[in-house]
Formats: sequence, structure tokens, C-alpha cells
Amino acid sequence: MSKDRMVTLTVDGLEISVPQGTKLLKACLDNGIYIPNLCYIDDMEHPPASCRLCLVEIEGRPDPLPSCSQKVEDGMVVHTETDAVRLLQKTAFRLLVSTNHGKCRLCMANKHCAMQQIAKFLHMPLRTKKLRYIPKDMPEVIEDHPCIVYEPNKCVLCGRCVYVCSRQNYDFALDFARRGFNTTISFFGSQEEGVGDYCRNCRACVDICPVGALNFKDERDAFLQDLQAKISA
Repeated sequence: MSKDRMVTLTVDGLEISVPQGTKLLKACLDNGIYIPNLCYIDDMEHPPASCRLCLVEIEGRPDPLPSCSQKVEDGMVVHTETDAVRLLQKTAFRLLVSTNHGKCRLCMANKHCAMQQIAKFLHMPLRTKKLRYIPKDMPEVIEDHPCIVYEPNKCVLCGRCVYVCSRQNYDFALDFARRGFNTTISFFGSQEEGVGDYCRNCRACVDICPVGALNFKDERDAFLQDLQAKISA
């Protein structure tokens, strides 16, 4: 079948038509239907569906499903706003913010952070009261890389940075390290000659991070100096 064949589905009572093969999440977002999401990128063939925020209910399916991994089907009927969907999204969000120290004012992503957008959408605080604050057992800032800093307590492990870095075909790469609660992002091979220049010119991981957990050292230093000057004024 041609990829350009159009299929028609109904989402929250709205009938939309999109090309066959389109991921359900993309179909909704492209038609102005917002569904919270963190780990999805448009060109992903197999999205990880790890953030568990883009769940929807599809008539005929027994349980909510991540919309990022579902392809649209002709006649599909989708609900994005049911009580069951919201409960699951809020539970996933509480887990994601359990390591968040809530100091948004001190973050370079303040006012354009995906977590702030999702919190507003779900009417949820960025510091959960139902789960205790659990900082990760690692430095607040990791500066192993020649030009990039990583803040693990901000990181939601969405994997966007790992995905875009893997597509650059370098001999070094960002990837997940450790396991469980201590899972983190690590720079493998970052001490090799020339890595700083490659990463400086690439910017892919820094630009794709939805929460400001990855930044260039000089840009972060400049931001903090400017912030300190404003506080002292």
C-alpha cells in the first residue's frame, strides 16, 4: 500500500485524516490535539514509549496504549481525555518529578521546559507531595565532557539525546549507563581528541534535551553569572 494513502480516524470526537503509517501521537499533535510526551521524536521508527505520558484509549483495545508507538488505522476511535488516561499520566508525571528539586528559576530551560508545559496541562506541581523528594546519588553537575555539562537530577531519561547522538555516526557517543534508579546518561569516548569541537558544532543533544539537563559549559556559566548579577542588583 502507498504510504501516501490517507486514513481517517476520530480523536475526542474530531474526525481527522492523515497519511497511512503515521504514528497516532504525531497525527494528534499535527492536528492541534495535545498529548503530553517526552521521549518521542518525529523520525523515530520505533519510539521507546518509556515516559508513559502519551497514553490514550483506543476503542476495541482493553487497556490504554502509548500513542507514540501506535500507527493510525482507518476508522480508529481514540480518546485522549478519559479519567483512566489522566490518572496514568499523572502517576507517570509524579515519578518523573520525584528527583526534581523544583529550582526552575535557576535552570536555563525555565519557561520553555517540557516538564513545565506538561505540569500546566495536567494541573500538577513540579514538586510532588505524594512522593518524597529523592535526589540521585551522584553529583549535581557532571563535567566529564570537554564542553558539555550534565545535571542528572534534572534528567528525565527520555533518551532523546541518546537517539540523536546515535545518528551522528561518531566513534564516541552518549548512552545510558548504570541501572534502575541510578540510571544516567554518560559520554563514552568523550576524552578522545577533537570530541569537544565535534560536539560544539553538532549541538544535537543539547538542543533536543526537553528539560535543560544538558548544556554547554560556557553558556551555562554565562547564564549563572547573569542570574547572579540580577539577584545582586
